[in-house]
Amino acid sequence: MAGPGGFFLRSRAGEEPGSTMSETILITGGRIIDPANGIDGPGDVLIRNGKIAAVGVSEHPDGAVRIDATGLIVCPGLIDLHVHLRTPGFEQKETIATGTAAAAAGGFTAVCCMPNTRPALDSVETLNLLAETIAAEASVRVFPIAAISMGRKSEEAVDFDALAAAGAIGFSDDGDSTRDSKLMRAALDASKRLDRPVMVHCEDWTLADGAMNEGDVSRSLGIKGIPAEAEEIIIARDLLLSAMTGGWLHVCHVSTARGAEMIRLAKERGVRVTAEVMPHHLVMTDAWVAGERTMHNTNEPAGAPGAPKDPNTKVNPPLRPESDTKGLLTELQRGTFDIVATDHAPHAEPEKGGSSFEKAAMGMSGLELALPTMLALVRAGHLSLNDVIRWLTIEPAKLLRMPLGTLTPGADADLCIFDPEATWTVTPETLRTKSPNTPLLGMTLQGRVRYTLVQGEVRFNG
Repeated sequence: MAGPGGFFLRSRAGEEPGSTMSETILITGGRIIDPANGIDGPGDVLIRNGKIAAVGVSEHPDGAVRIDATGLIVCPGLIDLHVHLRTPGFEQKETIATGTAAAAAGGFTAVCCMPNTRPALDSVETLNLLAETIAAEASVRVFPIAAISMGRKSEEAVDFDALAAAGAIGFSDDGDSTRDSKLMRAALDASKRLDRPVMVHCEDWTLADGAMNEGDVSRSLGIKGIPAEAEEIIIARDLLLSAMTGGWLHVCHVSTARGAEMIRLAKERGVRVTAEVMPHHLVMTDAWVAGERTMHNTNEPAGAPGAPKDPNTKVNPPLRPESDTKGLLTELQRGTFDIVATDHAPHAEPEKGGSSFEKAAMGMSGLELALPTMLALVRAGHLSLNDVIRWLTIEPAKLLRMPLGTLTPGADADLCIFDPEATWTVTPETLRTKSPNTPLLGMTLQGRVRYTLVQGEVRFNG
């Protein structure tokens, strides 16, 4: 597996206002939260030559660049294992430059990009070309996820060993399920040998020909729905194959309570499975498609009603009923989910607003909205701030098998500094992504990133 920096991180010293790796930086007055080391309290962080030098120090070296973090949270840089950067082939939606700028604005210092690109990330040559673009444009760490099948067509397996050697941190046919069970078995066999996850999009393609969750809301709107069983059938299949092979299964964007329960029970039986939940599936329901703007499971005031069939509420897997948001939150609290990820899925305006709901592309942008969304669940008393930071830092770092997500002295100085009290309104102008397709547009959120540092360099200052 590629190292924590490697060729996946552009060297941009001097390009952003603030520090460079050669400087000594002192972050003062903040509340330091580092779940990896059990730290939660006031103190200073000292950075030298791009590395964490000391935490909780009283040393104030002469000539150090100072960042005043009074009233702010100082934590390891956030890590997102599920992001669509759309490169190569779909640069009208997002680019490496704009996607990683959005990541930095959201406090993320490392992201993993999915392979549903054009061409798909199914060859060493494509990975190498992507690495060149990342080296030239990225402002945070980017690690590629390779496809499971050539062209993501579920017909021929990729060369798992060669792609792993080229830097792939996992394998996925995300956007589609791998239809051939024999091929999925081969992928899980490879995952066991290579110690890399098979990251599955679970959706029975014969049932998933609708545009939103199948239920009372879809029927009231006259929209063909996707039943929860479409997701759960493939979760069940892949759990069985993981148990058969002993391979490492990672279930992406779980959206149903029953699907999460199936994963919990499989874990209890010793199946090697990890799983992720998305912020939008914890706080949004299918009623948003009808125009509701209530952040469920939170105490946040409802936003002004939206237009029914807003294409920005169309996502895959779809927004589910409130019973599922509650069930997912319960499973997150009890430890079923290993991480929180965003499934950042930008789409250009013609693919969203320029289409009817039924024809609009599925997906919503999320990198800049994940932290404030999760903070709303903290304010409601459902989650602790320590746990939210843990799910966004050290836990994904463990899955990556990389020394990230920590403020341990000697580690790379990847940090997120955020104001948990700051309020801001979500608009295209306040977002860095190229495609601000989110149903949160116009809503006021609480919690804003102030600084993001990668290897001691300021990559975002907001």
